[in-house]
Amino acid sequence: MEASVILPILKKKLAFLSGGKDRRSGLILTIPLCLEQTNMDELSVTLDYLLSIPSEKCKARGFTVIVDGRKSQWNVVKTVVLMLQNVVPAEVSLVCVVKPDEFWDKKVTHFCFWKEKDRLGFEVILVSANKLTRYIEPCQLTEDFGGSLTYDHMDWLNKRLVFEKFTKESTSLLDELALINNGSDKGNQQEKERSVDLNFLPSVDPETVLQTGHELLSELQQRRFNGSEGGVSWSPMDDELLAQPQVMKLLDSLREQYTRYQEVCRQRSKRTQLEEIQQKVLQVVNWLEGPGSEQLRAQWGIGDSIRASQALQQKHEEIESQHSEWFAVYVELNQQIAALLNAGDEEDLVELKSLQQQLSDVCYRQASQLEFRQNLLQAALEFHGVAQDLSQQLDGLLGMLCVDVAPADGASIQQTLKLLEEKLKSVDVGLQGLREKGQGLLDQISNQASWAYGKDVTIENKENVDHIQGVMEDMQLRKQRCEDMVDVRRLKMLQMVQLFKCEEDAAQAVEWLSELLDALLKTHIRLGDDAQETKVLLEKHRKFVDVAQSTYDYGRQLLQATVVLCQSLRCTSRSSGETLPRLNRVWKQFTVASEERVHRLEMAIAFHSNAEKILQDCPEEPEAINDEEQFDEIEAVGKSLLDRLTVPVVYPDGTLPQPHGLHFAASCHSLPFYSVSLAASSLVFLLGFSSCVPQ
Repeated sequence: MEASVILPILKKKLAFLSGGKDRRSGLILTIPLCLEQTNMDELSVTLDYLLSIPSEKCKARGFTVIVDGRKSQWNVVKTVVLMLQNVVPAEVSLVCVVKPDEFWDKKVTHFCFWKEKDRLGFEVILVSANKLTRYIEPCQLTEDFGGSLTYDHMDWLNKRLVFEKFTKESTSLLDELALINNGSDKGNQQEKERSVDLNFLPSVDPETVLQTGHELLSELQQRRFNGSEGGVSWSPMDDELLAQPQVMKLLDSLREQYTRYQEVCRQRSKRTQLEEIQQKVLQVVNWLEGPGSEQLRAQWGIGDSIRASQALQQKHEEIESQHSEWFAVYVELNQQIAALLNAGDEEDLVELKSLQQQLSDVCYRQASQLEFRQNLLQAALEFHGVAQDLSQQLDGLLGMLCVDVAPADGASIQQTLKLLEEKLKSVDVGLQGLREKGQGLLDQISNQASWAYGKDVTIENKENVDHIQGVMEDMQLRKQRCEDMVDVRRLKMLQMVQLFKCEEDAAQAVEWLSELLDALLKTHIRLGDDAQETKVLLEKHRKFVDVAQSTYDYGRQLLQATVVLCQSLRCTSRSSGETLPRLNRVWKQFTVASEERVHRLEMAIAFHSNAEKILQDCPEEPEAINDEEQFDEIEAVGKSLLDRLTVPVVYPDGTLPQPHGLHFAASCHSLPFYSVSLAASSLVFLLGFSSCVPQ
């Protein structure tokens, strides 16, 4: 009986072998009754199938039957117990009826079992689920009875179906393989071929059956290991139930017959395979030496631009794609030939090696030609790419040189000059890269092999060489022209930088001179308290004038340089037209103020010298002064100095004073009070002495 035939009944789980054992090592058969009425015929079929699985040795140890009546009626339990007498009378050693919480009539049930004990042939006990462990170890009971044994009925049923399917398929396959192998051993060649032809293909795939068997065996061994180590459930398909040894025996037989079958197939297919290889080798060689070589002969150029090189590359990729299909055939054929050579059949070795050598020579030669052509086109594409980039750089540099420079200041000129130098350096690097790419491409062309099988490719190569050299020479000439223009532009920009620098320095010289003038007018006002101090002031003033003179000369030189640079650059100075008048105006004001300062200091020296002489010669009595003329001279000098101090050196609007009459009172507000008061006090002192001089 097969499980697949009664599969709907087995799925109902009317009874099952959980893999647990009682204390006598007998198997435990569990009959879980439910609320619904149990079909006794189906239960009988289930018990017959389950009891057919264990070996006779297992059956001899007897069964412990657990009838789970917790969800059923007493009459059903009684019927099941009585049915066990007919189904497994000799195998049952103990029947444990698990009673429900609301128990049946104890007197009736006890009387009935006691009455039927001798007739049944086995002991029947009534126990509650929590006391079942008195008779069976907890590890051998399923979770339904408070045990730790795990049992999955559907998993067991699926494994059982796999086992029975494998057993059926392997048995059938063994018969077919034996028929094929026995037919191949017959002495008559005609009978051998006819037998093999009729049974050459088994009804099922041997590899699939073997794989199924190995998986099943692995599962059985793993379940046994887990059960012995970790306390997991023992499958009823373990070693004690004949599952594992039976699978191992079938696998051994299958491997033996399948090995013989493979040898029969190998011998039959070897000659056919050799003939197919010869035909395919001939096809590959004819195509590679024919259409394949013609395609390569037609491709020799490298293009004159990126677009042209890309088009040639795309065409070459199409050729490679066609060749790759034949190369794939070559790889497959080479593997087939190598496999046949490894088989070691001496009668075919010479022919196979000859085919392999011929195929390899043609394919390697064609592959090397394709690779060389691909590398050549890639090098040409890189060369044209570098040439295009260099051409764009030269165009950008030339465009920059053709635009007139109109910077706002020296900093912008410096920035522009730096950018120009960077572009020129980039062009140098690009030209060097172009030379390297071009030389590499020329070397590849010079080493080019004639893949036209004797065809002269010198003419085609000369055109490619002339094109490469022409591109490099043209780029060199363009670069040289740009360098010449850069030299001119660099000189012009440096002159412009110098022009801006001269203009800035000239303006700075005017500022310095203005500051000197301002210092002269505001701080250089003292005339000294005596002749010695005045002489010191005069000496300092002359040094001060020398500094101003140097500043003025420096500004004049810078302005003259701007004129020369503007003439060289053919432009007009932006500041020389304003700076020169300012410089002359400030210098004129400074000169007038300086000269006036000198005159005043010289008059002050004369005044102080005469006054000091008179004061030194003056006795205690003023009447002793008899030189009236000398005193009048001093008085005249003092009054003249006072008159000069009343006139401003430079008016507040920057204009110089015109010659006119001196008005002391009207002009004193324009002079420093200290200078006027000092000169006036000295003069008044001397005039006081004059009133004491005898007339």
